[in-house]
Amino acid sequence: MAQNVTQKIIAAHLLAGEMQPGSAIAIRIDQTLTQDATGTMAYLQFEALGIPKVRTELSVSYVDHNMLQSGYENADDHRFLQSFAAKYGIHFSRPGNGICHQVHLERFSRPGRTLLGSDSHTPTSGGAGMLAIGAGGLDIALAMGGLPFHLTMPQVIGVKLIGRLQPFVSAKDIILEVLRRKTVKGGVGKVFEYFGPGVAHLSVPARSTITNMGAELGATTSVFPSDEVTREYLRAQGREADWSPWVADPDASYDEVLEIDLDALEPLIACPHSPDNVKKVREVAGTPVAQVAIGSCTNSSYTDLMTVAHMLAGKVVADGVSLGISPGSRQVMEMVTRDGGLLRFIGAGARILESACGPCIGMGFAPPSEGVSVRSFNRNFYGRSGTKNASVYLASPETCAACALTGVITDPRDLGLAPISVSLPHQFLVDDRMILPPAAEPGKIEVLRGPNIARLPTYGAPTEELRGPVLIRLGDDITTDHIMPAGAKVLPLRSNLPAISEYVFHVLDESFPARAKAAGKGFIVAGQNYGQGSSREHAALAPRYLGVQAVLVQSFARIHLANLINFGILPLTFVQPQDYERIAQEDELSLDLRALDLHKPLTLRNLTQNFAIEVLPQLASERDLALIRKGGALSWARENLEKSA
Repeated sequence: MAQNVTQKIIAAHLLAGEMQPGSAIAIRIDQTLTQDATGTMAYLQFEALGIPKVRTELSVSYVDHNMLQSGYENADDHRFLQSFAAKYGIHFSRPGNGICHQVHLERFSRPGRTLLGSDSHTPTSGGAGMLAIGAGGLDIALAMGGLPFHLTMPQVIGVKLIGRLQPFVSAKDIILEVLRRKTVKGGVGKVFEYFGPGVAHLSVPARSTITNMGAELGATTSVFPSDEVTREYLRAQGREADWSPWVADPDASYDEVLEIDLDALEPLIACPHSPDNVKKVREVAGTPVAQVAIGSCTNSSYTDLMTVAHMLAGKVVADGVSLGISPGSRQVMEMVTRDGGLLRFIGAGARILESACGPCIGMGFAPPSEGVSVRSFNRNFYGRSGTKNASVYLASPETCAACALTGVITDPRDLGLAPISVSLPHQFLVDDRMILPPAAEPGKIEVLRGPNIARLPTYGAPTEELRGPVLIRLGDDITTDHIMPAGAKVLPLRSNLPAISEYVFHVLDESFPARAKAAGKGFIVAGQNYGQGSSREHAALAPRYLGVQAVLVQSFARIHLANLINFGILPLTFVQPQDYERIAQEDELSLDLRALDLHKPLTLRNLTQNFAIEVLPQLASERDLALIRKGGALSWARENLEKSA
């Protein structure tokens, strides 16, 4: 039977279940990655499993998020991560080596392999033909322990690319067009696979821009074929031996097909405050701009930055505009410097930021009050930039450069510049000295723990009845940034659950932690697409710490749903979506769990308003049910590993 690329990779890694869309499956994971904002908790969870060494083909710990060391917390975490990696068989990418997704694409991506990462933009490596999936840290801990990754078999959406991109139109515009058509809800339960004659004209860095920002669709992942373009990229990285061909069979089918004519595509821009609020740049042209940021794991490759360097050559950014540029990796920084790009950035008045996530996660370079910031990033959620009343737009590096030069939102084609073509180098500068291999004698390594690293909490099985108030009632598209903010103030507390829990829903309702602790237990009620965005498991772990027992919504985002189950929070949806309107904040609810089972509704009683409605537990498998009954995945995994031992 003919298969597409997604089906081929899943079939090669399938351990349980049937490859029918919507069915529960389990796959073998070859590689894992973590970053420092999620890694400390993931490794504490792995340690709790009692396994002496990771059981994956490759695991890498990156440091790229908590780089602003205004206190001891981040430095202590980095020291913990380095010592932990050395002891447990994990490679460690040191601070300054670059953003996890850019570095992993460069140095570790392997076509046909599976990669599970504790960051939602892990699909970046799908640009090199990997099945790369973002997940919560606990899922990564289990995968490092040799356990399979459980998911729902996705539908595969084929995106057929025809034609060729025109000057000053880039890969970022392709994914913005997909987001315009499908929205941030349109990818749930789906993989987006790119095919067609237009694919051959896209380099691996361009492909990875598309797969990276495909996370904003809510998709399981996105993937490109591994073809001669992939081979050329890996050869230039000195890794041709890692290449293997993974292309769809000629008569492969897809559950749905989108077609994009690259010849007709023009510069696009995502307007505040959602990546799918996409318009043509010409429609918002002339809007005054206060800040421009170029970089992030989406658009910080050599080709992206050298294109910007050519656009800035001999020019200076407009009055009143602050331009920040963050190369994606040490490799990119060195090559851009060698080839004259850095001098052009400095000459144009740009601020050169660290090779790290930085402003994308609100870690510095926040916009001014009520300012417009145009960024080559992947998210523009309300408040994420660090300035609540800022207006953040998302665009290609070319459009960002045009905005920096003119001081207003500008279509780069209107600058009157000659077309710019930056080719991939035949050979990248390869220097892996900033990636430390595991220790040769792990028994001699002491794991170093700072005082900010708190003890890992454990939870028991739920009671037969869940009863408590509605602690907060929310609308649609609540992101993990709303639930558990990032930024320079909060991220250093990722290792300290009691401390970070004080910031749950801080953007929306600063009183939530105090009210939740006073109640001791309760429910969260929300609308559609609850938990979109980041993979950060703290958006489930911290509410659990505050006593949240269940979350009742109209629909969930994929990763957050899995994180809720992993930490023993019961995820529920309304059987009748209109029942959402009937429940108010502070209503007292009661749910009898004795009838809890797969695919069977439960009766939820509103004790305050004296009515009952049906709700459906969002549990896809017997494993999900077991996790809830055990109080979370850690207790379940520990028990199963003991049995297998």
